[in-house]
Amino acid sequence: MAETSATTETGEPASRPRKSSWKYIGPGIVVAATGVGAGDLVATLIAGSKFGYTLMWAAVIGCVVKISLAEAAGRWHLATGRTLFDGWRSIGAWTTVYFAIYVVVWGFIYGATAMSSSALPIVALFPDGPGLKFWAIVTGLIGLAFVWFNRYAVFEKVMTVLIGIMFVVVVYVAARVVPDVGASFAGLVPVLPDGSLLYTLGLIGGVGGTITMAAYGYWVNAKGWGNSSWMKVMRLDNRVAYITTGIFVVAMLIVGAELLHASQIALTSGDRGLIDLGKVLEDRFGAGTAKLFLVGFFATSFSSLIGVWHGVSLMFADFVERFRAPAEGEKEHAGPAVVDRQQRSLPFRAYLLWLTFPPMTLLWLDEPFGLVIAYGVLGAFFMPFLALTLLWLLNSSRTPREWRNGWVSNGMLALAGLLFIVLCVQQVRELPW
Repeated sequence: MAETSATTETGEPASRPRKSSWKYIGPGIVVAATGVGAGDLVATLIAGSKFGYTLMWAAVIGCVVKISLAEAAGRWHLATGRTLFDGWRSIGAWTTVYFAIYVVVWGFIYGATAMSSSALPIVALFPDGPGLKFWAIVTGLIGLAFVWFNRYAVFEKVMTVLIGIMFVVVVYVAARVVPDVGASFAGLVPVLPDGSLLYTLGLIGGVGGTITMAAYGYWVNAKGWGNSSWMKVMRLDNRVAYITTGIFVVAMLIVGAELLHASQIALTSGDRGLIDLGKVLEDRFGAGTAKLFLVGFFATSFSSLIGVWHGVSLMFADFVERFRAPAEGEKEHAGPAVVDRQQRSLPFRAYLLWLTFPPMTLLWLDEPFGLVIAYGVLGAFFMPFLALTLLWLLNSSRTPREWRNGWVSNGMLALAGLLFIVLCVQQVRELPW
């Protein structure tokens, strides 16, 4: 598995494999903090409130699936020296068309969603202050300024602080409700209660599964990991990220099972469900715990906002750069120097502005019907697209032989692809056609 040749395939001097070490951890923390949004936590809470601990096993499988998917994205970047969009482009022009439409429509609606989600806990903490639209705009502008004026190193440190807050708050709340240890271990046995199939698929595929998984390879390069000598480090980083995500999911299932299931308390779907939970916590444990939870809610939402502002803008900058470049010929190595240049580029900043200002109009308007349909369809198709294209790329001659998929990776990516196709079909069926 170690790289032993004098140079990498891209011509970059090879170095001895780095030993995996906790001191290198970073991009995984970023992808974990970005991928888990407020809506994901509500979906997990609702699953716990309906089925108790029964679906604990699905959370564990979801963690393993996402470790495999993010590892594949990071391995492509490190093994080939090419970006993920470069790989997609090599498959065919259809990938360029799909991504171009997706990134424009998705960014427009996601921008409004992220700003509203970040504003909700602030309004709940300061009910006598300005309203939701004001705080939504403020959080969007803060996210814009932060990503615009900072490079990856500062961004990573802030994301680490936010995920630390998320972790402490979620685990603390789970501990306060006193989990049933026996029932939680029993929930590791795969069981499908009546009516639980879609909740099970959502737990496996939904939490932490977004376009930001594709951004992982870009953050790996931004960290300074430029070739396959960093492979062991990347794998440790990725496992830490999704084990952390798994702990979030388990903790929220515990809260749903203990606090909501027994009392048959229903939550509002979407981000507002966390406001409902805050009120339940205040009734049960007092205002202090409720306010602490709202701080964790804000950390969850705002980390997703700035993570997308940075990661997807970086992907868009690479998309524009690779689109302009010749399809064949010498490719610039996808290392930290390239990422640093892209962070200062016009496409990066143009997409930042696209995520921030046009979506503000949706804070006053109901989302247009056609946009809702397009957003739902494109979003549903992205995760199957990611899983199946990685399966394609990592089994082809585009990847150096020693870093191609083994049977475990192929099995997990195939499982992820199948799972996301089922979820895609269900999401499309549920759209307001």
